[in-house]
Amino acid sequence: MAAQKGVDVVLKIDTGAGSFANVGGARTVSMTLNNQPVDATSASSTGQWRELLDSAGILSMDASFSGVFQDDAQDADLQTDMMARTLRDFQVVVPDFGTFEGGFIITSLTYGGAHDGEATFELSLQSGGQITFTGA
Repeated sequence: MAAQKGVDVVLKIDTGAGSFANVGGARTVSMTLNNQPVDATSASSTGQWRELLDSAGILSMDASFSGVFQDDAQDADLQTDMMARTLRDFQVVVPDFGTFEGGFIITSLTYGGAHDGEATFELSLQSGGQITFTGA
């Protein structure tokens, strides 16, 4: 796989009926896949080494976004979902790799701006169910 441009990594929000729209004004999109293992260590563990259970634990995904505030329909949806604590489908699209999709809850939404610059916002999401991956 050839190197990819960061600008091509996008965050999309479900707009209904299975269609997704880019969350506008993106500057940075990132995601983290997490695997919290189950620790089965006991006093009788060999050499007192930690023992982790295979194929057990909690899987999760976090995503973050920062960009320029554009005051479009997706921005309004984000505000509404944040205040209502709504679980909503999002996609993180990584070009030539694939798409991660599933339900997320918005854990933080921050607006800001300097007197001599543009209005910006930052968004943090945490998965609230199974995340699927579809390869490119």
